[in-house]
Amino acid sequence: MSSPGAARRAEAVRDRYRQVFGTVPAEIEHRLAMAEATGRLGAVEVIESLRQALLTESSLEPRVQQLVHFAQLVALGKDGPARLHARGALRVGATLADLVGVAETSLVTSGMPAYGLAIEIIAELSDEDGPGKERSGR
Repeated sequence: MSSPGAARRAEAVRDRYRQVFGTVPAEIEHRLAMAEATGRLGAVEVIESLRQALLTESSLEPRVQQLVHFAQLVALGKDGPARLHARGALRVGATLADLVGVAETSLVTSGMPAYGLAIEIIAELSDEDGPGKERSGR
């Protein structure tokens, strides 16, 4: 069982993910659970500090940062994380048209499988709001 201090520190990590995605991804929950169980929460905090420096302190605005994440994860065929970052992009101001632009670029750089995955994800997001409805993420 973790100490009250460790629980607060873990909750601070969760809060950063909630700010970006509106939720804490299961992978992050697993990471935190293992770190707390093994007394390695400090290692996770170091990872999160690096993420903070590289991502949120980047010259890229949050919308662009999320679109880049979506593009890279689609190219790698990582559907779960790609879905998470597509939603994250919408939350910070991207549009479905922006996501389609990523999908089209992925066809050129990574082929039909990446394009197909991106379009599948975008269609799911579009269906959440209703067919044909443009979503701004705001």
